[in-house]
Amino acid sequence: MSVTPEDQTVAAFVSAINGGDRDALFALLTPDATMSDDGSERDLTAWVDKEIFSADGRMDVETVSDGGRALKATFTNATYGTMRTRWAFTVSDGRISHFETGQA
Repeated sequence: MSVTPEDQTVAAFVSAINGGDRDALFALLTPDATMSDDGSERDLTAWVDKEIFSADGRMDVETVSDGGRALKATFTNATYGTMRTRWAFTVSDGRISHFETGQA
């Protein structure tokens, strides 16, 4: 059973991933949003398309902390299968300016 993050923007991010809704996800990001994967900065658009939307990515949130802006989740996609991941979000004015992910 998935836990819903209390931060509305992060909850919408998870919903966009699980719904396969690329437009909704990008609407949640600031125009200059950035991201990192396992500590390395990545091209956000290329990463999201490859790891999430073209690979049928899905998140099952297990735990939430930091007011809903830090998650531990089981992430599954067609490329890598299932893995336990951590996510942290920088949110201001209802939009995500940075997120970090990696194996937990």
